[in-house]
Amino acid sequence: MADTVFLNDAEFELYRALIYNASGIQFTATNRPILESRLRERLREKHTDSARTYFDMVSKDKEEFKAFLDSITTNLTSFFRNKGQFDTLEKFVVPELIKLKHSSFNNVLHIWSAGCSTGEEPYSIAMLLSDVLPPNFKFEIVASDISLKCLMAAKEGFYADSRISGIPDDYLWKYCDKVAGGYRMKPAIMSKIRFDYHNLNNDSGQRNLDIVFCRNVIIYFDEIARISVIKRFWDSMAPKSFLFIGHSESLFGMDTQFEFVKTEWATLYRKFI
Repeated sequence: MADTVFLNDAEFELYRALIYNASGIQFTATNRPILESRLRERLREKHTDSARTYFDMVSKDKEEFKAFLDSITTNLTSFFRNKGQFDTLEKFVVPELIKLKHSSFNNVLHIWSAGCSTGEEPYSIAMLLSDVLPPNFKFEIVASDISLKCLMAAKEGFYADSRISGIPDDYLWKYCDKVAGGYRMKPAIMSKIRFDYHNLNNDSGQRNLDIVFCRNVIIYFDEIARISVIKRFWDSMAPKSFLFIGHSESLFGMDTQFEFVKTEWATLYRKFI
């Protein structure tokens, strides 16, 4: 019976407001079918056919609300997605930070992969930094997401054969172990990353970050939520640090102090202060 569920306009507004207030993610008439499709799945899981009953449930049950948010978020990702940005990380950002760190006698890079999905992004960053940083340099990555299901998969560090395309061959044998059905990240790489549940609507508590990756996430926020998220990034970042957002995303027109940087390979933003 749950297959026939279709939100009326009043119910859609209730769900839309609940999701937006909790996460900053905005559902419009355009992506309404996605919300309704994912909602049907949750109703089947909970053995109910009433969208209003389920709304009352997620409004009161924090764990069920987390599961609901998990179900409605889109988690498209891949290793070394947007090669130009990783070229920029390797050939521009890392050399700049090495010079900066040398001058301050600080040899640790602090990185945040925000909206890390199933882990391909932070593992890509970890492999690249392991390969290009001088031996006396260290790095630490915090990788966060609003999806507990994705975080659990990321922590496993296992990827089927069909999902490892994008990893350079030399990285594959250096940083991954071949196992039945796919590859698993080596312990040395996994130890560099701490996976953590985080809602970008809230302050992460992190400070003095050297690099923040938040790609293809703020595109789902409206202008007010987007500005709030970018401000929180600013507060979490060290002077002369770098912000990567999705190649189709932009801070143009926002009231932000980040400076636009264009390299030979991609664009990004820098906190010069």
